[in-house]
Amino acid sequence: MTRRDVIKSSVAATASVLGMPMINKGWFRLFAHSPQQYSERAIRLVEESTVIDLLNQFRGYLKTPAELGNRWLSKPGAFTEADARTYLESGINVFALGHGAKDYETGLQFFARWNGFIAGYPQWLLRIDSAKSLDQINTTHKIGILLSLQTSSHFRSPDDVDTFLGLGQRISQLTYSEANLIGSGFFEPRDGGLTDFGVSIVERMNKVGMGIDISHCGDQTTLDALELSKQPVLITHAGCRALVPKSARAKTDEMIRKLAAKGGVMGIPFLRFMVHDQEPVTIEHLLNHFDHVARLVGVEHVGMGSDQALDTDDEYPEENKAVVAHIKGLDKRDRYSLHLSDKGQIGIEAVDHPKRVYDLTEGLIRRKYSDANIRLMLGENAKRILTTIWSV
Repeated sequence: MTRRDVIKSSVAATASVLGMPMINKGWFRLFAHSPQQYSERAIRLVEESTVIDLLNQFRGYLKTPAELGNRWLSKPGAFTEADARTYLESGINVFALGHGAKDYETGLQFFARWNGFIAGYPQWLLRIDSAKSLDQINTTHKIGILLSLQTSSHFRSPDDVDTFLGLGQRISQLTYSEANLIGSGFFEPRDGGLTDFGVSIVERMNKVGMGIDISHCGDQTTLDALELSKQPVLITHAGCRALVPKSARAKTDEMIRKLAAKGGVMGIPFLRFMVHDQEPVTIEHLLNHFDHVARLVGVEHVGMGSDQALDTDDEYPEENKAVVAHIKGLDKRDRYSLHLSDKGQIGIEAVDHPKRVYDLTEGLIRRKYSDANIRLMLGENAKRILTTIWSV
């Protein structure tokens, strides 16, 4: 059974439960708890594409979903067929992880747990670590998991890049929000750029074929990495500063142009404070970022990096508030420009549910993109860049 079969069976099952026809003037309901309908064109485009979320929390950054995820990783059999179907029916083929490791030992533990998890459910999960696995994922009934980290603090020396490549890591973000031995995160008031150690790490990542992610890097560290790298560079999840000028977390037009010149791709995030600097925030603000990058450097350099898990964000308003309060405590200069909806949401309502890729696709259709260009943004761009990097 292919992923397309799973999606079609989901549509059929929903229609049966609701006691209503699957098709209403070419529109479908994909899940029973929502009246939302999707066009035949949007469903077809998702089915035809290799959909890659360049930064997905998978098990969630909120306490309740994270506890569930920890059970999946530590208790055999905890990840059930019902859990798997949520991912299989989401329309997303590949989930690049969005977690971190503070040091070498924590990194080893992280990859041991995730490799064990993937190996424990071969009927549902496939580790994405090569161009071959990227080609396979669209014809298999499996969830693609791309092992990546949102920091490179686990690298003690360039040789550790080789070690973690051997453990399955395929993307590493150079810094998180704070500084490390490699360079500065965007929280830092003084960004000295890449250190000598950082230069050696970038060079080794280029040599072995590990993707360089600069999403959380400070401005100078971002520019230094783009200048130094001989391979395409990734911004897995960041907005455009031209649209959110208060956010130091967003990337400038100069950075986006340099990224494109290297052949890289920029994933657009689905968090409200990363796409608009004040309430209310809608899917149209999100789509504006896709438009901005496409107009600035071409649609060939746009992707998605939701920075969310598949759980519905509005189920946990108090946990959202706690997360935001914690981040604000670290972000002394309010460089994130954090804000929530009046319901306590971090995500954007229209794309804050497991099948959000269909809403994104409908939005790109509304913005008059061609089928070919929508497929590029849903994942073909990311697939092309990853294949280039991993072919070293």
